[in-house]
Amino acid sequence: MTIEEKLQHFYDTSVEEARNQASKELEAHQNKLNEMLSEHKKARTQDAQAEINAETENAKREVNKALSARQLTLKRSWNAKQNELKDKLFAEVKDHLDKFMSTPEYESYLCRKVQEAAAFAGEDEIFIYLSPEDSAHQHSVTAKTGLPVQISAEPFFGGIKAAIPDKNILIDNSFMGAYQRLHKEFKFDGGLCHE
Repeated sequence: MTIEEKLQHFYDTSVEEARNQASKELEAHQNKLNEMLSEHKKARTQDAQAEINAETENAKREVNKALSARQLTLKRSWNAKQNELKDKLFAEVKDHLDKFMSTPEYESYLCRKVQEAAAFAGEDEIFIYLSPEDSAHQHSVTAKTGLPVQISAEPFFGGIKAAIPDKNILIDNSFMGAYQRLHKEFKFDGGLCHE
């Protein structure tokens, strides 16, 4: 073999070896890049999923917040309407009481309540009061029941009040007391159970 052939053979072998080496390094580099790409995609997918989850939770919170605000507004409207209807109902009740107080049955009612209070007191001293609006009924009720009836200094919108000092008892059969108690305790109950 000549020197030129040897050189050519050395050259071919060196080039082939360099190509093989470069090919291996290129393949290793390509594998490393593919691995890095895969890890990058995985990290980005996890970041995107975390962001989606965070935005979903945020959206749920915003929806719940808006829903709570709307429910509160509806509840306030509902309560306002109930109070309006309650006031209207009790205005009608007051009108009916006013009408009842102008009938002859009202004086009979007063006499019955005076007699009930006297029966409750028994032998104890009792003071029976009419509201100032009922001063026109004072003499008639006293005559019909045979019991002294006084006019109260404070109005209580019809009915009677009686005091039994020895037992420290106040009998409140006034319309105002019953009216205020019912107005305070009144509730709108709905559904089949309350119809």
